[in-house]
Amino acid sequence: MKELNATNFSEETNKELPAVVDFWASWCGPCRSQAPILEQFAAKYAGKVNVGKVNVDENPDLAQKFGIMSIPTIIVFKGGEVVARAVGVQSLENLAKLTGI
Repeated sequence: MKELNATNFSEETNKELPAVVDFWASWCGPCRSQAPILEQFAAKYAGKVNVGKVNVDENPDLAQKFGIMSIPTIIVFKGGEVVARAVGVQSLENLAKLTGI
C-alpha cells in the first residue's frame, strides 16, 4: 500500500489497474478500523488492483479536489477517472464490489 500525495497521486491513479484510494487521518478512529481491512484487500488482490492512502491532514489540496467531507472515504479510480466512492468503514467484500473485481 502506497502513501499518496500531490507529487505521485496522478501517476498512481492513472495506471491500467484500478486504484483504490483511502482518504484518512491518524486521529480518526474509523480510519484506524479501515486500515487492516485495506491491507488485507491489497494482499488478496495483489496484481489486480493498486491500493493507496492519502492523509487528508498532510494533503488538504487533494482532499478538497475530491470533495472529501467525511473520513474514511474510499475512491476507486480507473484510468484516472473516479468510478466509485464510499464513505465510512468498508468490508473486504464491499471493497471488491466497488472495484469491480
